Amino acid sequence: MNVELRRRITRWRQAGADRRATNATANLGRQPPFPGRWVSAIALIGGPALLMAGILLRSRFHYFFPDQLAAYARHPALITAAYACFACGTILLWPAVMTLAQRIAATSPLWGLWGGCLVIVGLFTRTFQFGTDHLAFHLTDTLGPQSMIDGIAAYYAAWQDTHWHPFKTLSGAAFFGWVVLAVGAYRSGALGPGRSIALGLMSALALGTLKGTQIPQSIIAAGGLCAAFVPLGISLLRSGPLPSKRAVLWLVVLIGWLAFGAAFGATLAPFTRG
Repeated sequence: MNVELRRRITRWRQAGADRRATNATANLGRQPPFPGRWVSAIALIGGPALLMAGILLRSRFHYFFPDQLAAYARHPALITAAYACFACGTILLWPAVMTLAQRIAATSPLWGLWGGCLVIVGLFTRTFQFGTDHLAFHLTDTLGPQSMIDGIAAYYAAWQDTHWHPFKTLSGAAFFGWVVLAVGAYRSGALGPGRSIALGLMSALALGTLKGTQIPQSIIAAGGLCAAFVPLGISLLRSGPLPSKRAVLWLVVLIGWLAFGAAFGATLAPFTRG
């Protein structure tokens, strides 16, 4: 029996190695057509890192909304930074997911299509939820924590009674989409079994208005995402030449424009109104 078990394990390992070799050959010299190698690599590294940073920054506070609002009232800068990191990480994940989906599609087109689409729809749902978080925090400054706790409780009740809303209907994609993408990554050979399982752990990440860090689920989910995505991002960075001088120049111009807008946007706003 032990001999047969070892044979099965050997065959399973060999089949996995063959799938990974086939996928690597299909993707050999093939850079992401959109959004490109550099954006994809930065997203694969930066998205999970920002998500983990946001999760850790708010980890000492209980995850449900009354505690999140109370934490904001006591530590507004910390909670704002935590939610901003989480939101920026979520936004960066769409090019990261698209890059992995393209690699999956090289040998398993349907798994790449459905896994990528479901996860990206789930990311849009999380971005929608961040809008309600942002509004709640700013209204807390004006109305006070208790008024907002009552308001968010009423919002949850109204949301539960809502029969149809696009982001309520599609919220399931924020969970099972990661499972589909992980299965596709394994079956296609784009990722090995360990990193595929790590990717699927993202399905444990909570979704909802003012949902903070759940210990240990949130940290495990973000840690799995880092294990799945960051090595792929590093390999993409190493797979091609450095950016051209022209690309670096435009990047500097873009960063300078964004920095100028952040520093002086509020001052110049009155002069731009009609």
